[in-house]
Amino acid sequence: MSQRRRVSVAYDDVSIDVILDEPGASAADSLVLLPSSSRDSEDFDEISEMFAAEGFRVVRPQPRGMCGSVGPMDGLTLHDYARDVAVVIERLTGGSAFVLGHAFGQWVGRCVAADHPGLVRGVILAAAAAKSADPALRDELAKCVDTSLPDPVRLAALQVAFFAPGHDPSSWLDNWHPVASKSQRAASAATPQDAWWGAGSAPVLDIQAERDPWRPPATRDGIRDDLGANRVTVVVIPDASHALIPEQPDAVVRAVRDWTRTI
Repeated sequence: MSQRRRVSVAYDDVSIDVILDEPGASAADSLVLLPSSSRDSEDFDEISEMFAAEGFRVVRPQPRGMCGSVGPMDGLTLHDYARDVAVVIERLTGGSAFVLGHAFGQWVGRCVAADHPGLVRGVILAAAAAKSADPALRDELAKCVDTSLPDPVRLAALQVAFFAPGHDPSSWLDNWHPVASKSQRAASAATPQDAWWGAGSAPVLDIQAERDPWRPPATRDGIRDDLGANRVTVVVIPDASHALIPEQPDAVVRAVRDWTRTI
């Protein structure tokens, strides 16, 4: 079992709630986990334990407006969310970490690497969407976030947008933060894609889900083509969709462990 504790990291008018999972022995590397759009980092409870068992010191900053994280929510860009993460890395990891972002979280992770390159040893993209996504998927995502809708409607949307056939989406009925979601959407719209897409100069692991509608097979090599084959390693996880981590946690942990050992 990992040693789990919670701390707060404050700067200016921001306070970030952080969950730490530390291995019993000394950690070789720090790994920052950033959650999907509108969701908090408690999604990573199971996989954090698994990463700690592999020797990582796992750092989970909660996005603003979720759990104990507080700060201004209006007029933000992805650079503000990236700064929150950068301060956490500076204060809690000795100034160096691998950063894994899931779905929307990898936008923030790439922005951290672009804005604060000295803090990021490598960026892991977990279920990164293609540059252009089907607008119908965003409609399904909106249903997932809208907790006023009946559960059957939201479960159907979760199945379309996040979970592969045969995988139960009910675990994701909870943990949605509609107010924070609005802030994240506005911050994303206010940030040019080219400001974060390249992830600075950090090495990149692009973990794709085989059945992810946000990342069709025709786009498998899109990020590697943009950033260069010398920087980007692609791993495709079978029998998974956009949720990826609750669907195939063991495969994700193996991919991250094996890749970080090469950096």
